[in-house]
Amino acid sequence: MATISKRKRVDGSFSYTAQIRIKQKREVVYTESETFSKKALAKAWADRREAELKMPGVLEKMLHVGVSIGQVVRWYRDDFHGLSKFGRSKLSSINYLINHPELSEIDALTVTAADLVAYIHSRRAEGAGPSTVNNDLIWLRNAFRAVKIGRNIPLSLEPLDDAAYLCRKEKVIAKSKKRDRRPTLAELDRLIEHFGQKRKAQIPMGEVILFALFSSRRQDEICRIRWADVDTEKQRVLVREMKHPLEKIDTWVFLPDRAWEVLQRQPKDNELIFPYNGKSVSAAFTRACKLVGIEDLRFHDLRHECASWLFEQGLDIPRVAGVTGHKSWSSLQRYTHLSEQGVFDKYDKWRVWV
Repeated sequence: MATISKRKRVDGSFSYTAQIRIKQKREVVYTESETFSKKALAKAWADRREAELKMPGVLEKMLHVGVSIGQVVRWYRDDFHGLSKFGRSKLSSINYLINHPELSEIDALTVTAADLVAYIHSRRAEGAGPSTVNNDLIWLRNAFRAVKIGRNIPLSLEPLDDAAYLCRKEKVIAKSKKRDRRPTLAELDRLIEHFGQKRKAQIPMGEVILFALFSSRRQDEICRIRWADVDTEKQRVLVREMKHPLEKIDTWVFLPDRAWEVLQRQPKDNELIFPYNGKSVSAAFTRACKLVGIEDLRFHDLRHECASWLFEQGLDIPRVAGVTGHKSWSSLQRYTHLSEQGVFDKYDKWRVWV
């Protein structure tokens, strides 16, 4: 029940303050008050407000007013990054949302679809692509759901769903498209030649590129492979914490002959075969592409190129998966048309191997 206090003002009139105090487990968890000129008004407000606070979810929201979107996403990162080990791209996006100067300050319990649409438009205006902003909404939704369940905070997913529906309908955001960029032999020649001229380079990028090209390994995976994880008898290596859609699993993968040749000629003066930083490898590759005039080529495209090359040689899905490490063969279905174009080896007469 609310309490109503009567106070005399300086001018001799009276004011009436209605105060609502809610206890849980003998502790006051919520308090609210209003002052009126008449006792009847104070009582009417108190009765109406108490009825509102008894409605499902209302008090819970009042208790968490002031929880920002930035805080929600930070809780999500702190609660789950250590358990599921977010990938580099996801972690980067999560940190971006936490530190966004406008979005992160919005109250998470009162955010509206209009607030989120405004954020989406501002991101697109800054140059972010449709799939990038779509991923922002995906991570926000994950964070809201995780915190709602894990920390028992009454967050609503409806504004996120409404904003996503509208922006997808208007084609402001979209799912990422499958990349089909493949390097030409001429482009690879330019890259190998470029890195061959860098005699004092700390990273033998020519060797790293060749290994990635014929093994399908990602840059971080390449930099984690140890000599102790090489199975000479079966011509395979153990890739620790290989990235899969839902988890990271230690996975044995077969190395095609060319990748095996590159591996075998690496110096054995370190427990790691390629003792370098994955980010440095990616940065060096991107920088070289700009210097030699190659547009829209990423290091990860070498993985796509390897899978395409294997199918062009007539390998079936199980054998290609044995190289790429795919657990789900459905991910390789888009390559199968390549084997129907006639069996050939794109690199058969490439000067690097002739």
